Amino acid sequence: MYKYRSMVVGADEKLKEYLAKNEEAREEYAKYKKLKHDPRITKVGKFIRKTSLDEFPQFINVLKGDMSLVGPRPYLPREKEEINGFFNYIMSCKPGITGFWQVNGRSETTFTERLEFDMQYYYKHNLKMDLRILKDTVVNVIKKEGAI
Repeated sequence: MYKYRSMVVGADEKLKEYLAKNEEAREEYAKYKKLKHDPRITKVGKFIRKTSLDEFPQFINVLKGDMSLVGPRPYLPREKEEINGFFNYIMSCKPGITGFWQVNGRSETTFTERLEFDMQYYYKHNLKMDLRILKDTVVNVIKKEGAI
């Protein structure tokens, strides 16, 4: 999956160190798999994430057929265990640049809620739903809602 780099080199190691020293951040990361004030994100990274420009290179993945415009967002390999029984269902859908959980809370949703939204998408997705998700995504990007 193509993306612009928005984090420092060695971000995974920096995350481990940060979480080891910061209990509040550990709890936030356990719940959301994200941090509102992530020390790994560069200054340019903050801007491209807030404006969603970091997602733009993924259109190359769509053109190559590796991704869809709409579908579950790809999960990180380290998250596979936490996906549990949802893994086969979610992975059977082509990953998307945007998805159902992005238009239903984006970064405000917990990891568990994200999985639930992805499962709802798995069971209900159709062209009408995809078009609504695309429309809502454009609105969210313009309003910069839920971006961190």
